[in-house]
Amino acid sequence: MSAVASSPASGLDAKVLVLNRFFTAIRVIDARRAFVLLSKEVAEVVAVEDGAYVTYPFSTWSELSDFRREFEPDQHDWVRTARVTLAVPKIVRILGYDRLPREQVKLNRRNIYARDGNRCQYCGKTFSTRELTLDHVRPRVQGGENSWTNLVCACVKCNMRKGGRTPEQASMRLIKVPVKPKRNPAISLRLGSPKYQSWRAFLDEAYWTVELSED
Repeated sequence: MSAVASSPASGLDAKVLVLNRFFTAIRVIDARRAFVLLSKEVAEVVAVEDGAYVTYPFSTWSELSDFRREFEPDQHDWVRTARVTLAVPKIVRILGYDRLPREQVKLNRRNIYARDGNRCQYCGKTFSTRELTLDHVRPRVQGGENSWTNLVCACVKCNMRKGGRTPEQASMRLIKVPVKPKRNPAISLRLGSPKYQSWRAFLDEAYWTVELSED
């Protein structure tokens, strides 16, 4: 895999959904790690063809990459080696692994920004992460805690306006009630892209009460 490792970073940084041997989603990794698993023959590719899921060993997937490059160039990320150009799989299945993720969705700044879509929950405008802050709906000076239901994205202007008051006290209204997400918010954002629609069948929202982590 040394040739693959020296390829352009864009393809190797693409995200790949990992399934256990029972086709249950367990995590998201980058393409570099996915190719290592495939080359060691501990995983296989899961692809969508004509609405059905088909599995391929790495050797067959490598051979099919030429076909996909000719007829589906825009549907894949690509990794170039000295000898071949490989399509980055969107899903791989680890053949001998049957565990499930056990961690709760992590409460952190990145996940709150992702949950709220980088949108200030008071004025409704979208900002870059550098222009956003976290606001305690019930201020900490009034006993507010760090929790999914008490933290929201807020722009600097709205946060300063609200100060150490509740929205009601500041005559401000939340766009939506903050809740704890059922899956990693960053992964939920990816599902909004056509590129990752093949993941959806393995990410039943009613099922995921644990974190599907993204490495």
